[in-house]
Amino acid sequence: MQTTFTDEQLKDPATARANEILRSCVHCGFCTATCPTYQVLGDELDSPRGRVYLIKDMLENERVPDEKTVQHIDRCLSCLACMTTCPSGVHYMHLVDHARSYIEKTYKRPLSDRMLRWVLAKILPHPTRFRLALLGAKIGRPFAFLMPDARLKAMLAMAPKSIPPVSRNDDPQSFAAKTSRKMRVALMTGCAQKALNTDINDATIRLLTRLGCEVVVAKGAGCCGALTHHMGKDDQSHAAAAKNITAWGAEMSRDGLDAIVINTSGCGTTVKDYGYMFRNDNLADGAKAVSDITMDISEVLMKLDLPEGSAKGLRVAYHAACSLQHGQQIKTYPKDLLKRVGFEVVEPADSHLCCGSAGTYNLMQPEISGQLKERKVKTLEAKKPDVIAAGNIGCMMQIGSGTNTPIVHTVELLDWATGGPKPPALA
Repeated sequence: MQTTFTDEQLKDPATARANEILRSCVHCGFCTATCPTYQVLGDELDSPRGRVYLIKDMLENERVPDEKTVQHIDRCLSCLACMTTCPSGVHYMHLVDHARSYIEKTYKRPLSDRMLRWVLAKILPHPTRFRLALLGAKIGRPFAFLMPDARLKAMLAMAPKSIPPVSRNDDPQSFAAKTSRKMRVALMTGCAQKALNTDINDATIRLLTRLGCEVVVAKGAGCCGALTHHMGKDDQSHAAAAKNITAWGAEMSRDGLDAIVINTSGCGTTVKDYGYMFRNDNLADGAKAVSDITMDISEVLMKLDLPEGSAKGLRVAYHAACSLQHGQQIKTYPKDLLKRVGFEVVEPADSHLCCGSAGTYNLMQPEISGQLKERKVKTLEAKKPDVIAAGNIGCMMQIGSGTNTPIVHTVELLDWATGGPKPPALA
């Protein structure tokens, strides 16, 4: 694709990177075949190719984006299926993230949008605030019909039936390996996950220590910054990321780390990109060091001696989170691990398509998100599974709200199969 950025514009590193990405696009249209929003809406401007043109026009002309441009970019899930499909290697993630940052700086949203985004940015990354909000949503759910905004109804519907008690395993500390130590790893305990489902981190710690890992929860580490990053709120997202870089850097300097383990794939995609996010910052070296050793839990488990198990007589439908299969290009590890310990693993049709969760997307675009959820649940239930497994808390909440089939994190099943307790969702 030909671009016309001026030399002055290209002095800005973010614009220069956008130019590189735009020029790599040959507008072949392969991306439209795997874009969930294009499939649902059928509008070229709601496809990656259409959004690329909108972003190019907006950035080249340095114009204040209009409502139409913002609407189509807001509708993007950032599922990154287009990056998996693209034959030209267009790095759409960096491009759309820059576009959202540009919009955040130059476009004045309607008051209701500004308030909603402010609330989400101030609550979701903070577990204690989020717990209080979930409690309020639980109380307010019977009155959802009074809400004039579908997004507010979606927020009330998000609250789980029960809010788990705080897990002290999420506090800064170290868990010794149960056998001879093979690795020393830091576990990112996350933010929303600590309020929504504490079983995931607990199962991760049990499984890793059983397999010979010393597990450290680093003091000062917290939200990865993904939620605000994808809203274009760079100051907030970089501040959260900087705390993690500093906290994990201290552990790396003190006793060394073999890996930073992440069991929420949406977070993993962002942390693995810290090196790029901070490439022009004084934390550049530390950010790159963090990104270099960050692994999804499935990547770490593939390096360890996970024991083979006999057939469990349980049919598991595996949902591939977009951030794992497209963002991190991890496609087979979770399925391989589940099969290794004895589960029967099946996959739904169109497994490459998003479930509609996508961070805060299900709260800000509830109608499109709902259509994608319905489609995903239908394909999963068609496999008649005993349980659904996923590697991302957002997907688990989204799919779980549309089915009676139990849904658990992949690591919970692996923990159970190797000596841990039965996942509470299966009890």
